[in-house]
Amino acid sequence: MLEDSGFLDRGPGHRLAFARIRGDGPGVIFLGGFRSDMQGTKALHLRDRCAARHRAFLRFDYSGHGESEGAFEDGTISGWLADSEAMLLARSRGPQVLVGSSMGGWLALLLALRHPLRVAGLVLLAPAPDFPQDLLWPALSDAERAALAGLGRIDLPSAYGPPVPITRALIDDAKAHRLLPGPIPVRCPVRILQGMADPDVPWRHALRLVEALPGQDVRLTLVKDADHRLSGPPISP
Repeated sequence: MLEDSGFLDRGPGHRLAFARIRGDGPGVIFLGGFRSDMQGTKALHLRDRCAARHRAFLRFDYSGHGESEGAFEDGTISGWLADSEAMLLARSRGPQVLVGSSMGGWLALLLALRHPLRVAGLVLLAPAPDFPQDLLWPALSDAERAALAGLGRIDLPSAYGPPVPITRALIDDAKAHRLLPGPIPVRCPVRILQGMADPDVPWRHALRLVEALPGQDVRLTLVKDADHRLSGPPISP
């Protein structure tokens, strides 16, 4: 397997790390989740699957994530969407299947709306559209909301690693990219995989997304005992 890696230069202090395999189309692009990176198990598994099938594949890190430049706490949905759009246009050719995990599922939907001719299909893993308003904000205490309003930032504990900085800029910026309750006029095929034991994105959030997609080629698979990572052992037939 020959994988090229490098950086996409988007200006001072804004170089984005990427790695890609050249191959047949439509290509596959992986969009990671909030505070994840392109070295995660999903990205590497997809890379290996695509390589085995001679399929073009691209993975990358948003600004402030992984090997890319920038500070995570400076990030917003607008900024990470712009990063994703730059990668789609500059480091891939022709139609692409976007595989989006969690926040990456939201970004994949937004890209499909912006570039319908470049997006052949969507595979969404525990997709989290509108998560700052619909999932994060309701879970905050009154004290946390007051601190966010006054200080502009709070650090929340995470089950996946160090505390996560949440900024008022992230919350406010996300409002411009709301998709729910829809309709979301994405016409390409959409496949959604959602765990019913997911503590971060409730499975009913995926049902809302299905209802918001007017296209007919939309399928949702619910895995009863899967959590947000969807990385448990294979299910026996």
